[in-house]
Amino acid sequence: MPLHSITSLPAATPTLLGIWHLTEPAEALLTQLPAPADYAALLPAGRDPQRPRQWLAGRALAHTLLRELTDAPAQIRNDAATGQPFVAGQPDFGVSLSHSGEWAAALLTARGRVGIDVELVRPKARQLARKFLSDQELTDAGLDDVKHSLYWSAKETLYKLYSRRRLLFKEHIQLEPFALDTTGTLTGHLLPPDEAPSRHRLGYEQLSAGCVLTWTFSPDLSR
Repeated sequence: MPLHSITSLPAATPTLLGIWHLTEPAEALLTQLPAPADYAALLPAGRDPQRPRQWLAGRALAHTLLRELTDAPAQIRNDAATGQPFVAGQPDFGVSLSHSGEWAAALLTARGRVGIDVELVRPKARQLARKFLSDQELTDAGLDDVKHSLYWSAKETLYKLYSRRRLLFKEHIQLEPFALDTTGTLTGHLLPPDEAPSRHRLGYEQLSAGCVLTWTFSPDLSR
């Protein structure tokens, strides 16, 4: 089984982080999902042949986490307006999914909002840094591809937590400087237009095979 790990996070409500190492074909992943025909009908189309496998791995992982928290039937769906996943039939649950390369990640909480993102470490993040990093963030990231990828991943995570499409990464999502380690925490700020700012703590980890992972949780259900 390609389940890499399940970690219970310290939170006020049960919150699980799962990581999946993707090795199997789409057909095998479908058999691990409830109502596989329903998920098969939702498979994303596109030029990338890996995309359906990654999409299915994220949902197989989410259902693995769901079974740890509830026996009630539920399915993972995507909001038509934002594209963000949600747990149909469990309105208080929060779920976030991500995939990159051979890794899929999921964060699930019994009550609240969550965000998670996994990214391959590539020079592309550094090459595009001026488009999504502030001057302070650029200085802190320096020439380190891992740090640039972590900055990008953390901003993706906070974007998912906010769950709306009005944020600009450079202006509305900002991160405080941090010391790079194998695992650690980051401090981020959401600065949405016409709304009060909010401060968030994010966890991060450098996975094997040149990947980074970031995640965050909020008990607030208002968005």
